[in-house]
Amino acid sequence: LQHQLSLMRVLKVVVLCSSYVLASAVLIRFNKYMMSPGHFPYSMQLTTIHMASSLLLCSLLHLVMPSAFPRLASTAGRRMMLLRWFVPIGAFFAVALYTSNKAYQYSSVAFLQFMKENNVLIAFVLSCLIGLQQMTWMKLVVILWVIVGSSLSVGGEIHFAWAGFLMQMISQIAECSRAVMGEVVLTGANLRLDPLTYTMFTAPICLVFLLAGNYSTWDPMIPGRFVENWHLLAPNAFLAFVLNVLVAPVIVAAVIKETSAVGFVLTGVVKDIFIVILSCVEFQELVTHRQTLGFTVSLAGIFFWTYLKTNPDFPWSLAADASKSKANECTSLMARKMPPANPLATSTTGNLQGSDRAHAGV
Repeated sequence: LQHQLSLMRVLKVVVLCSSYVLASAVLIRFNKYMMSPGHFPYSMQLTTIHMASSLLLCSLLHLVMPSAFPRLASTAGRRMMLLRWFVPIGAFFAVALYTSNKAYQYSSVAFLQFMKENNVLIAFVLSCLIGLQQMTWMKLVVILWVIVGSSLSVGGEIHFAWAGFLMQMISQIAECSRAVMGEVVLTGANLRLDPLTYTMFTAPICLVFLLAGNYSTWDPMIPGRFVENWHLLAPNAFLAFVLNVLVAPVIVAAVIKETSAVGFVLTGVVKDIFIVILSCVEFQELVTHRQTLGFTVSLAGIFFWTYLKTNPDFPWSLAADASKSKANECTSLMARKMPPANPLATSTTGNLQGSDRAHAGV
């Protein structure tokens, strides 16, 4: 009986991890397909459709199933103040989504995936700049390790396009800034928002910035392209909402529960490898031997980084988290600026969910 239970648990983990990997790959390839010249190559408008759909679907879901927003009640009495704190988060989110989709016009999915391996390091450096983290020699070594791998991957690109590189870099900096700022705001306010509640706060603000961007990037051909491709845009927007806001957070929490944080990071590594292999085999995107080597080096560095973060007893990671006092100092300052926390607000996961996040550490 115990053997059967163990087998069922292994099967459950395999199914969950496979679902997460496939869901991420499908959404990335679908967005790349939509941004191709023959379909809907308007990044600002595509992102606006995604965000408007997310806001609409969230609102409808709240009407029919308020229980799906368990942390919304904890924001009562301070929602307007929270919305003001969410303005820069929404702005960074809009920039990240727009430039991420725009990069698909210039670069291959495999190349962009190589660049995304730097997200966890970008987030860490930003955290250091605002005092949430502290640099150590071991962290610096791992950062240089990943940078070497990323340099090999990016420098080995045969069809290198500066526009794609710059768009993706802006997207990653904006996304990591959004994540770090969200951590500061929500921790300082003693809040842990569920994915749907978080979307309810970020979507309207993000949508305002995207609508302003529509004004400056509008093309008279957009309405015609929309009519021609509505049958693709509708499922694309719905898929983005379902995978990023509903399915992915549930799968992430379940994988961490059944394995560990390291297990989830390994799943993320497998996902990155799968997306690159799929791009090469099925979509004939060229990857050189130099890029393969660089990608392998980066993945190994990211895994080692996360292993140190999730295993504080490991000898080399003893000095890895000497930043707790600074983090507590920062969150205490935020807490003094925010109104008193609602007693219903308790710790939960999923407060920083969004579009295609490559690693748990971001």
